Amino acid sequence: MLDQQVRLIVDRQVRAAPRLTPAGERILEAASTLFYEQGIRTVGVDAIAAAADVTKKTLYDRFGSKDRLIAAYLEERDRAWHLFLDEQLAARQPATPEDVILALFAALTDWLAGSRNGCGFINASVELAAPDHPAMPVIVGQKRWMRSEFEAQARAAGFADPGELADRLLLLHEGALISYRVAAMTEAPEVAARAAADLLAGWPRL
Repeated sequence: MLDQQVRLIVDRQVRAAPRLTPAGERILEAASTLFYEQGIRTVGVDAIAAAADVTKKTLYDRFGSKDRLIAAYLEERDRAWHLFLDEQLAARQPATPEDVILALFAALTDWLAGSRNGCGFINASVELAAPDHPAMPVIVGQKRWMRSEFEAQARAAGFADPGELADRLLLLHEGALISYRVAAMTEAPEVAARAAADLLAGWPRL
């Protein structure tokens, strides 16, 4: 078992999975696949209902609106991401806070394996321009958590100015996701991981 010092530090505040009927589970699964593969705005409720083998009325009964279904899709993706990170840390067994930071970068390679669409949160933020959309708190919260975790690990490692270091690490992390998707840079996660390692190696300590 990992020592408490090298676990993820910041409270992730991940919502528990909702209790859904079998029809609700099919709707969420179908919507998650279609939203990620085809885009949120291009996929209508008719296509989701057909893929889930339910009526539109059932979809609205279970989720209320397409916007709330979008939020549920991203909440489910957030739960999957954090479960994946736990598995990655358990497998890598980082020995120091620096190792945790680098493990967060290394995890991107496996997370994106076999995918061509990159980060579902970034993709959604581009499509959902309205700041009051029900999904925006999920998107913003996921990215803010990443930065907060980088800062907490940097502070635990004794780095000077952990906030500035966290800002730079987040730019590397998110830049890798964007480059992977937009520039078809398949090696972006590995490049970002190497850049993060170089950054940590040269960063002053207290």
